[in-house]
Amino acid sequence: MSISSILREDALEYHAGGKPGKIEVKPTKSTATQRDLSLAYSPGVAEPCLEIAENVEKVYDYTAKGNLVGVISNGTAVLGLGNIGPEASKPVMEGKGVLFKVFSDIDVFDIELAVTDPDDFVDTVARLEPTFGGINLEDIKSPECFEIEEKLKARLKIPIMHDDQHGTAIISSAALLNALEIVDKKIEEARFVISGAGAAAISCVKLYLKLGARIENFYIFDKDGLVSEDRPDLNRYLAPLAGKAGRTATMAEAMKGADVFLGLSVGGILKPEMVATMAANPIVFAMANPTPEIGYEEAKAVREDLIMATGRSDFPNQVNNVLGFPFIFRGALDVRASEINDEMKLAAAKALACLAKKPVPDIVNLAYNEKSLSFGPEYIIPKPVDPRLITTISMAVAKAAMESGVATKPIKNWDAYETQLAKRLGLDNQVMKFILKRAKSKPKRIVFAEAENLKVLKAVREVLDEGIAKPILLGRKANIDAICEEHHIDLGDIEIFDFKHPDNAGLLAEFAELFYEKRKRRGFTKWEAEKQVRKSNYFAAMMLETNRADGVISGLTKNYPDAIRPALQIIGKKPGVTKVAGMYLLLSKQGPLFFSDTTINFSPSVADIVEITELTSEAVERFNLKPKIAMLSYSNFGSADGEDALKMRAATHILQDKHPTWVIEGEMQAHLAFDKELRQQNYPFATLGNDTANTLIFPNLSSANIAYNLLKEAADIEYIGPILLGLRKPVHVLQLGASVREIVNMVAIAVVEAQSV
Repeated sequence: MSISSILREDALEYHAGGKPGKIEVKPTKSTATQRDLSLAYSPGVAEPCLEIAENVEKVYDYTAKGNLVGVISNGTAVLGLGNIGPEASKPVMEGKGVLFKVFSDIDVFDIELAVTDPDDFVDTVARLEPTFGGINLEDIKSPECFEIEEKLKARLKIPIMHDDQHGTAIISSAALLNALEIVDKKIEEARFVISGAGAAAISCVKLYLKLGARIENFYIFDKDGLVSEDRPDLNRYLAPLAGKAGRTATMAEAMKGADVFLGLSVGGILKPEMVATMAANPIVFAMANPTPEIGYEEAKAVREDLIMATGRSDFPNQVNNVLGFPFIFRGALDVRASEINDEMKLAAAKALACLAKKPVPDIVNLAYNEKSLSFGPEYIIPKPVDPRLITTISMAVAKAAMESGVATKPIKNWDAYETQLAKRLGLDNQVMKFILKRAKSKPKRIVFAEAENLKVLKAVREVLDEGIAKPILLGRKANIDAICEEHHIDLGDIEIFDFKHPDNAGLLAEFAELFYEKRKRRGFTKWEAEKQVRKSNYFAAMMLETNRADGVISGLTKNYPDAIRPALQIIGKKPGVTKVAGMYLLLSKQGPLFFSDTTINFSPSVADIVEITELTSEAVERFNLKPKIAMLSYSNFGSADGEDALKMRAATHILQDKHPTWVIEGEMQAHLAFDKELRQQNYPFATLGNDTANTLIFPNLSSANIAYNLLKEAADIEYIGPILLGLRKPVHVLQLGASVREIVNMVAIAVVEAQSV
């Protein structure tokens, strides 16, 4: 968990900005009226209290217990940081809570205990059982973590898991099963060398044994050497895994002819010459973080027949606990399991292994800039962004809980449960990940027209760190350097272009002449052309036009018309396009929503709306999503004949004729775009069918802009845009006062667009 000094300030600002920390509690019921409050608290709250008092199981019906997990730690073994104490561990526990919510829609209270004695820890947590539906133990040192989990499982009747042990065991088991299948080796015959003998290593070995491995085939090494039965220092959890006395003494010797190396220790401990002595088609899981026991390239350079996994995301086959714990708890909570047992862990591992063999969704390929990921040596385990994880693993865990007799609320309708799981998470936590990954695959030159700005420079630093683009800054170098020095922003040797410097007089003259030629029949004189190109947003557009850049970001400190005008005057529209449009992406819990036209066309004609819809559909597809388009009005399918209704109706018919395979319907009121039950009941002919719309086309600028701004503010939805559609080259105009995150998102979109120009 070490972090570079460059990112230190950003990390601290991220955690301190706005509300300190990363999580908050929000009400799930309306509190708008006095009646709401009287139901939420006194006197209405007495009714569910009395129901629960009569039947304690009703606590799951009337409270959040069934979807609430306690992430509990004493900070004695924080990954990569060691024994830093409970307070210092809190950012990590909050982060774990974020992952639970983002990946499986589970709510979390993080609890940091100032307790190191195992019995005191157990007593404290046991008293919390009425609050939580499950307990995730985290970052507790070995061997106390074994005792704590063991005693809590014996005392409590809710699912408990120490993720540091079992998470790695479950995920690596899935990877191991698939790797062994690829190299055609049987687990019961495979010989293992394990580097590390802590909580994760012990749990891995135990789970591998349940998968069929044999204890006599394990050689386990810790900092004191081979774990063998003649060592008096072994704790009661490690001792049963010890090998016979007098076996191979060194790891280098044990590696000769070994089939599998499992690293859960320290970086650099596995040497290339050791890998060279392994059996044919060896398997190496080097999972120390952030530095593996051996580097990926280093190991592959020694053995071409090697299958390798690490804990890192920048190499194939990442063993990441986020592939397991959110979905394991999801399944356990949904059947109200009394524990997380070995059957559930094995079910999770096998389900994860099977998922890797299935065709990979395009949305995952896009995220990793792959044309077609498929099962093989470099894809033995699914990617963390795979949207199928929540259904695949949660359902497998729930079934295993039922079959092993620990489920107290069995699932009866599995199709309905699968639909429920899929609905829990929209694509809001995925879409920008895909765009960012794609941008990183082929960064482009993006010129920032307003570089003498702190937000822009912070965004540029993030763009550099993430490898999203190759930034070019327009501005006075002295001013930019001063801002960077004051705020500790290291931009390295980034290109800063002081276009007003005397050295650039020739380029200014060239741009002025080009601009004059473009606009001389629009009333511009040469003197006016020279004046215009000395403005940063005009100069930036000229850099793009003359192929000195691949995209432009501007508008942070300018009003929208002034910011977009250079793009229209210099870059112009794509061939065949008559109207440029503006689109916003809103990241809602139900998934991404695309709004058009929100920024440019005041009262578009039928032909304009047809073109705007086609441009929007094309843009949505760049996000690797299928557009499901609703043509909005105050009228439903001919119920009124006002100007806007007629316009949207006519545009819908034209688009349906031109694009018969599209999912597009209208004209309709906005709520029908989402209320599929009401739509099917009253308008069963609608082509949206059982879908909800993700692309909304409005009859005029006023309605689109009002709807977008109301939803953005009232619903606290993250937004991206405006995204300009129809320009010949990528120019994107920021909203006044856009945040650093919004700037970075727009840069990524500009890069992806530039990749296809």
